[in-house]
Amino acid sequence: MKQDNREYTDKKLSYHLNDLNLISPLDSEIPLFEPKIKLGILASGNGSNFEYIIKSIQNKQLNAEISILIVNNPNCLAIKKAIKYKIPYVIINHRDCDSRVEHDMLVMKKLEELSVELVVMAGWMRIVGKEIINMYKNRLINIHPSILPSFKGIDAIQQAIDHRVTITGCTVHYVQKEVDSGSIIIQAAVPIKKQDTKDSLKKRIQKMEHIILPLAIATVAKDIRTNFKDKK
Repeated sequence: MKQDNREYTDKKLSYHLNDLNLISPLDSEIPLFEPKIKLGILASGNGSNFEYIIKSIQNKQLNAEISILIVNNPNCLAIKKAIKYKIPYVIINHRDCDSRVEHDMLVMKKLEELSVELVVMAGWMRIVGKEIINMYKNRLINIHPSILPSFKGIDAIQQAIDHRVTITGCTVHYVQKEVDSGSIIIQAAVPIKKQDTKDSLKKRIQKMEHIILPLAIATVAKDIRTNFKDKK
């Protein structure tokens, strides 16, 4: 890879591309594309990755707009971030639905209403069904806190600690029917320290998630734009 000293910054994050030797693959340039990609974000938790997507857009690193944040939990802290940054959001509580399929259909209806092009599961604690997967084939991505295919499913960070591995990390991948089994877009490695607890390791993994998720979005968005041009 060519040497590249470009720096990408925001108030909480500063890094050089040639320092990111724990990320793979990493090209020497952030993928560029036109026009803006319309994103739909699915979240269930704190919304830290959601916030870093917003910051990447604000800092002109990511040519995108967030059409909607969809949460399945009315207590989801991502809602506060949506309000802070004036991002449209909707609560589609899975507990109000009679089945997983009904919930998925409501989510899909909202995404279709807004002509969302790329769906990002950023801490979405629900397994999506075949209807959404088929509708957004190669346009539905997820971030998972392990180096897949290791430690799939829930509590991946604790799984890594319990197995006494020395390296874990995070992965952005396409979503398929099998949980955490879609094609890998980008991964980052995070060494596990002897004194690590689940919380301390989680914080370091999240720092890498905040870097690789915008990169993955840009990579997939460029593919979407390229495929659209090829079909014209």
